[in-house]
Amino acid sequence: MAYTAAVITVSDKGARGERVDESGPLLCELAAAHGFDVVHTRIVPDEAAEIQAELIRCCDELAVNLVLTTGGTGFSPRDVTPEATLAVMERETRGIPEAMRMESMKITPRGCLSRSAAGIRGRTLIINLPGSPKAARENILCVIEPVKHGLDMLASEGSADCAAPAR
Repeated sequence: MAYTAAVITVSDKGARGERVDESGPLLCELAAAHGFDVVHTRIVPDEAAEIQAELIRCCDELAVNLVLTTGGTGFSPRDVTPEATLAVMERETRGIPEAMRMESMKITPRGCLSRSAAGIRGRTLIINLPGSPKAARENILCVIEPVKHGLDMLASEGSADCAAPAR
C-alpha cells in the first residue's frame, strides 16, 4: 500500500533562514526511498503552539499517513517538540522511540538523551526524530519497516493481518 508523509523541521534558526535545513530534505529522501509520497514539508520555530498547529494541520487537514518531525528533542530549554507532540496525539506508540534510542545507544552513549516521542492522531502516525542529519537517518532507518506495518493497521478496520510472518 502506498502512503503519504509530511516532514516538519523544528528549528528557530531554520525558520528565520539563518541555517540551511539538512535533516528535513534527508528525511524526505529516505521516506521516498521507502515508498512514501512526501506531500508536505515545513520549517517551524521551536514554539509549542506552532509545532502543534502544524501537526494538527498535517493530521486533520492533510490527512497524511506519517508525520516525521526533526529537531527539538534534546535538553535545550527551547526543545519542546516532544511536549507539543504529546499534546496533540491521541495514543502513544512508545516502542518506536524506545527502538530508536536503543539503536542510538549502540553508536553513542548520548543516545539515551533523546526525548523523542511518537504517537497516533486519528489515522496518522507522528514520529519525532533528532535534528542532526546523522542521528535522524540512523533513527528513522531502524523503525521504517515496522512503521509500515503499523500504518497498515491504522488504515485497516481490523488487525491488518497481524499474525502474518514479518516481511
